[in-house]
Amino acid sequence: MQLRLDDTYQLDDDRDRVDVDALAAFLTTSAYWGRWRGRAEIEAQLASAWRVVGLYAGDAMVGYARAVSDGVAFAYLADVYVDPDHRGAGRGTALVRELVEGNGADQFRWMLHTKDAHGLYARFGFAAPGEDAMERPSPR
Repeated sequence: MQLRLDDTYQLDDDRDRVDVDALAAFLTTSAYWGRWRGRAEIEAQLASAWRVVGLYAGDAMVGYARAVSDGVAFAYLADVYVDPDHRGAGRGTALVRELVEGNGADQFRWMLHTKDAHGLYARFGFAAPGEDAMERPSPR
C-alpha cells in the first residue's frame, strides 16, 4: 500500500522500504520509550511486526509506526513517531489512521502505552483501560 498525502509526503507499508538507520537513530536517542533497545532488537521487532507503516518525504523516512498483532482480533500500537521537522498538517494522524484502520485492523481491539499525544489517540477510540484490563509491567 502506498498512500500519497500531498505532493511531498506519502505513507507506505512496505517493510523493506523502512530506513533502519533512521528508525534506530530516533528510537535510541529521541524517543522517551524503549531506549534500551539496540539495533538488533529494533531490527527483530521490525521483522516480527504484524504491520509497519512509514511516513516518507520523497525518499527520506520521517515517521514510522508498527503493530504487533495476532492478525485476528488483538493489536498493540508501538513506536509511533514523526520527526519534529515534519510534524503538523495531520501527518501523524494519517500515520496512526492507516495503521489502526487499514488492512482490516479497524476490527481489532487495540492497546498502546504512551505518555503523550493522548488527544491524537483519542480520535481513534483509545481511552483509559476499563475493568477488564490488567498489566504486568516490564522490569526495565
